Amino acid sequence: MEWIEDRADEMAELVARLVACRTENPPGRGLPECAAILHDAMDRLGLAPEILVLPGDARVVRGAVGDGDRIVYFHGHFDVVPAQDPAQFTAVRGGGRITGRGTADMKGGIVSMLYGAAAARASGLPEDGRIVIHLVCDEETGSTVGSGYLRHAGLIDPRALAMLTAEQSGEVIWNAAKGALSLRVTVHGRSSHVGQAFKGVNSFLHMLKVAAPLEAYAEEMSDRRTAYRVSPGEAPGSMVVIGGKSGGGSNFNVVPGSTYFTVDGRFNPEEDVEAELTRITRLISEAALQAGAEVTIDVTQVAAPAGTTLDHPAAVLLGECVTEVTGAPARFELCAGCLDTRWYDQVGIPAFGYGPGLFEVSHGPDEYVEEAALHRVAAVYARYANRLLHHDSGTWPRNSTP
Repeated sequence: MEWIEDRADEMAELVARLVACRTENPPGRGLPECAAILHDAMDRLGLAPEILVLPGDARVVRGAVGDGDRIVYFHGHFDVVPAQDPAQFTAVRGGGRITGRGTADMKGGIVSMLYGAAAARASGLPEDGRIVIHLVCDEETGSTVGSGYLRHAGLIDPRALAMLTAEQSGEVIWNAAKGALSLRVTVHGRSSHVGQAFKGVNSFLHMLKVAAPLEAYAEEMSDRRTAYRVSPGEAPGSMVVIGGKSGGGSNFNVVPGSTYFTVDGRFNPEEDVEAELTRITRLISEAALQAGAEVTIDVTQVAAPAGTTLDHPAAVLLGECVTEVTGAPARFELCAGCLDTRWYDQVGIPAFGYGPGLFEVSHGPDEYVEEAALHRVAAVYARYANRLLHHDSGTWPRNSTP
């Protein structure tokens, strides 16, 4: 912690430089510039960075500490959701906080990870140990370009001991995250002027019939319960929103020839997202057939859930490190959203979210991160990497989401 706090100004300055990069996603701007800043910062910290240039402006920044075969991954993303005001891209430091777009989700967390990796090296990694850092550019739009590339290019070693991502958990350990499923349903009709409405096919009225069965489906999913711990005030069921976006038609006096609505769900780790996609598609198709409607279903997101049990040695060790740094018992909870932990979970790596930002301020107009939290989280990452890589993991169990 002393090593980290001696670099408090450096950390705050790097957060501010990253915030100034307008990496709003969508549309995915500013990614090469931000990748270059990360590369330079990692180089100064001795983290052996490289930039992977992907199609378009997509970038992945990789780095490493150590040369061994026993690996722990630090993973993060440097894209942010669109700002409510351009002023959010000027970081404001004061009162122990840094305020600005991305400070919580998760440019502040990236800084904690980078300085945590450097602190781990300074305190002595074992010769057979290695920290590998992955920073991707498209988490806010599904991660298929960045994390998906890492997975499919074989750059995620399934033998790794654990993965950490400094998402905005508020120093709670997210040992599980929900899966995600998003669809856009377009109902087709035939346009006609109101004076000849009998010649048209009203896609809006058909849409009401097509969407109707999904109300009962959403209620059923919300009644299901997860075995993972949830934050107080959070729902233990899977959440589904029907019609988060909807629209269609060309004018008030024209029979609408095309109408659409969206379906978006966050599913508990016990659920099979692919099976739920099949079920939703069947409900829509059967309702359309009964209504005599023509529909098109576009799947815009499919993301698996992730989960590591509390008794897994990687989870137990992480909890111990959090307690040692913070002086308080570690809290484990299910993240109400979707995390990049899934890309590591899928190949059997125990994966966790643990970061300094707060979930409730992320994406909002007053997003901030506490500087003291940046330092504590960096210390947890350093301690965890060293403890993990010194740990006898000869019988380390592979992860398996229930």
